[in-house]
Amino acid sequence: MPITLVVAANNERLLQNNLLASPGLSEIRQFDQLLVQENFASAANAYNDALEKSHNDLVVFAHQDVYLPERWISDLMLALSYLERSDPQWGVLGCYGVTANGLRYGRVYSAGLGVIGAAIEHPTRVQTLDEIVLVLRKSSGLGFDSQLPGFHFYGSDICLRAAARKMNSYAMPAFCVHNTQMNPTLPPEFYHCYRHFKKQWRRSLPVHTSCITVSRFDLPFYARRLRETYIAHVRGTKAKSTRLPSPREVLEGLPEQ
Repeated sequence: MPITLVVAANNERLLQNNLLASPGLSEIRQFDQLLVQENFASAANAYNDALEKSHNDLVVFAHQDVYLPERWISDLMLALSYLERSDPQWGVLGCYGVTANGLRYGRVYSAGLGVIGAAIEHPTRVQTLDEIVLVLRKSSGLGFDSQLPGFHFYGSDICLRAAARKMNSYAMPAFCVHNTQMNPTLPPEFYHCYRHFKKQWRRSLPVHTSCITVSRFDLPFYARRLRETYIAHVRGTKAKSTRLPSPREVLEGLPEQ
């Protein structure tokens, strides 16, 4: 199945050493379409632009610091085959997601945390998906919120947009490495995006995301802000890079996923 791979990039070295170094992309490089989206003010606008440019129906959106194992495309095809039988009108797929009651499905390796998420045998329905990898079909008519600022909550937003059209979102068994840098505090942009997302989906609250639960009275929001204030001003903890020098090495050192 032809695939268009999309990445919103702002760090060439990070992109080359992670996503574009992925053994799982050999088929895409040779036969399909790669769109590196640069200089966009938001992920939503970068991705909407890529949807218009895509030559293929199946579009994979991935972070620049994601590393896809050799069998990743095969795992994706198995997930699509399963959904073709069980839910051919599916909305969004991803590698890691959260259900409406807070359960986390899909196994991924996150730098600084290790392997996270519950193992699954087939695509499992979730409320939202983490943005590390998102898969959708151009023909579904789904698009990202062009008014959503920055680079947060667009994964949750596209899942709720799918749900509004009676399309389900799924975490799939397609293991990958997220070579992220874990920071003790989130940037102000995250909370700006939070407010926009909450206003947009106020009738759907609570919404469980991989980072925070968006709720009516913002209790998780304030709890996180208090924790970050303590970390920044009491403990004085500074951000330390948790990125892996070689995602291939950590992948080889993990048991079969």
